Amino acid sequence: MDALVDTAWLAGQLGLDPLQRPEPLERQTTGGERSGIHSREAPVCRGVPGQASGESEGCDATPLRICDVRWYLDPARRGRDAWRAGHIPGAVFLDVDADLSAPGGGRGLPAGRHPWPTEEQLARAMGAAGIGPGVRVVAYDDASGSVAARLWYLLRAHGHEDVAVLDGGLAKWVAEGRPIETGEPHVGPAVFHGRLLPGFVIDKAGMLAEHRRRLVLDARAPERYRGETEPIDPRAGHVPGARSAPWTGNATSDPVPVLLPPAALRERYQALGASREEPIVYCGSGVNACHDLLALHLAGLRGTLYAGSWSEWSSDPSLPAATGEE
Repeated sequence: MDALVDTAWLAGQLGLDPLQRPEPLERQTTGGERSGIHSREAPVCRGVPGQASGESEGCDATPLRICDVRWYLDPARRGRDAWRAGHIPGAVFLDVDADLSAPGGGRGLPAGRHPWPTEEQLARAMGAAGIGPGVRVVAYDDASGSVAARLWYLLRAHGHEDVAVLDGGLAKWVAEGRPIETGEPHVGPAVFHGRLLPGFVIDKAGMLAEHRRRLVLDARAPERYRGETEPIDPRAGHVPGARSAPWTGNATSDPVPVLLPPAALRERYQALGASREEPIVYCGSGVNACHDLLALHLAGLRGTLYAGSWSEWSSDPSLPAATGEE
């Protein structure tokens, strides 16, 4: 499966007529039932491998699991509340804090804000969401894929390659007038057998050993990289030797951003040195860095995630921090 799929492709998998403009949300039926879709089952469809342009040959018996992975830095906003208010038909909700991170994380804590989950924890969360062998997964958010990429990377890191990010996410889906619903789909449990593959993740000890001799990319905003501001984590600055590669540079500047074409992404990361060596990528807590890793993948390159990222590194006063450009 392609790592990136578009909204027209997903609409086709859901059996939505691309020529029929759906009713707006306020005219859809109540009680979680969307006009035109009466089953509360999660969708079961399959597109043509390699297609991401909306052309489809219809559905077969391969399960499609759509995952809403919305998450907000503002503690007053909750992704689950946003999902309940309206989501793509059939989408289940996965919580970045509870489902896609290990317990024990938080601002200023030694493990960072979103510790990498154990295989057992991930198996429970994915199984409860109905994700197992043979299930195709599409993840989306409302932040240009910067959160959904965490699920994409977690699954690939554990050997589940049939996963993609929805390009443009919920913002593009809604902007195109496509339907949303408020009900909770019925999802049967699955058994997830993933095991963490080598080369996908590096821990703090590995980062300390490697950061001076490998290319390191920082996916945070440039001003946080330079140490001009740090609104979240204990110290300002960046891992010494890291280069700035903000995840926002992977997307277009349109009102509803989508990922840049693969050729443009490859040009960007070649300029950063990623074609000469595989970079270690980090961000604030190991979430947005996955967007850079998705972009690298689309560009035909690859990298490794420093899972604890700056929130872990900056919580250890014994570790160095640099400021300014490098």
